[in-house]
Amino acid sequence: MYIDVLTLFPAMFTGPLTESILARAQDEKKLNITLHDLRKYGLGKYKQIDDSPYGGGAGMVMRPDVVVAAIEALTPPPLSQRERGTAHRIYFSPRGKKLTQSRVEQLAKKKHLLLLCGHYEGVDQRVIDGWIDEEISIGDYVLTGGELPAMVLIDAIARQIPGVLGKEESAHEESFSKALKRKKEYPHYTRPEEFRGMKVPDVLLSGHHKKIEEWRKKELW
Repeated sequence: MYIDVLTLFPAMFTGPLTESILARAQDEKKLNITLHDLRKYGLGKYKQIDDSPYGGGAGMVMRPDVVVAAIEALTPPPLSQRERGTAHRIYFSPRGKKLTQSRVEQLAKKKHLLLLCGHYEGVDQRVIDGWIDEEISIGDYVLTGGELPAMVLIDAIARQIPGVLGKEESAHEESFSKALKRKKEYPHYTRPEEFRGMKVPDVLLSGHHKKIEEWRKKELW
């Protein structure tokens, strides 16, 4: 999968994208992530990317000419259309549809995503109307920009790409997965068998796989 990220703060992604599972997925070429600095497309000497809102009001709005220039520079993408496919363009917004595990699984099947990270009071509505395929929200709260939601989406999608996790069943049997009927996971235990007076449930020590499976289904949150 290819993911292009349009952001004013590419350095914010350094830690999350260079550690653990996401780093390994990129090293193994299962996930190709490219960060693009929106200021590269800014106007004038000071690379202006925002302006005052028509009608007045607090804050600034990201200009459509700047943002669209960035989107169109990546659409079609640098690689051949046959290899990468047409980008599905996502903008992170409080009014977007709430991100769910089922939507993550659907997005993970796409070949190419373009993620637009907004800032200030957001982006000019004409960008959304003409150049964005989907608005996504990760929750009913306000964040400084779209970078953190983009990281959340990338992390969730990476787990669905075949071969990224150690065991294929890891992604299929975790919280909100279809296999668990979109419920949260059952409790997990490991050694030691007893810790500070708290014991592992006997059924998990029984070796009886059918009973363990029944217990886990019963304990789904």
